[in-house]
Amino acid sequence: MLGPRRQLAGIQAIRAAIEERLEVRVLLVRADDESPEIAELVLAAQARGASIWRGGPGDMRRMGRGPDSDRALALLGPAPRATLDELMQRGGISWLLHRAGYPSNVGFAVRTAEVSGADGVIVDAEFNHEQRARIDHVSMGASRLLPVVFAATEDALTTARSHGVRCIAVEDVGSVEPWQLDLRGPVLCVIGNEQTGIAPQLLERCDASVRIPMVGFVPSYNVQAAMAAICVERLRQLSAAKY
Repeated sequence: MLGPRRQLAGIQAIRAAIEERLEVRVLLVRADDESPEIAELVLAAQARGASIWRGGPGDMRRMGRGPDSDRALALLGPAPRATLDELMQRGGISWLLHRAGYPSNVGFAVRTAEVSGADGVIVDAEFNHEQRARIDHVSMGASRLLPVVFAATEDALTTARSHGVRCIAVEDVGSVEPWQLDLRGPVLCVIGNEQTGIAPQLLERCDASVRIPMVGFVPSYNVQAAMAAICVERLRQLSAAKY
């Protein structure tokens, strides 16, 4: 199991990570910071293969989560690209968007997955180049931080099974609610589109089906809202397990 993605803030901390040859994948620095120490940090990160992002003060404030985040932020963790087989070996949670219909929804879903620490997103859809670009745009850059793999649902389920990954469907015919199921460990969550859902034969290949409670008139959540409910419950379970 590879370590999860994590944010590192501050010039000194990032420099130390680079010197320790940790996997620095992205370096975000202020575009208007032309100081020698930032220039040196950029060169060192580039030498380690990191992508360099430049932003304004607002970007640093939005992306940072603590002190020392106003000048430099880095992403540490696994490679942001992976094959289906490699993704299933990472040991965390991955998402399979079965027959995704709208690129914008996929973009929001990718962002939700990244924010919640998912290993990656698998998309079963025939999107063209323009539609894939739309995913990247709506994800607000998240698609560049974790693997987004385009593959058939059947291939994804078969690969998950071969690596001992539990497959959990998120569907309105589910028999358990999110907090009634152990969401920790290697998991592939399968979520269908709003019109057709997940076919019965695919549900039979999953270890469990989860239903998110709904009490309104509209019959379903948007895909990223349904994902967020599962993601937050999983993070709660992981946090509770530490104590």
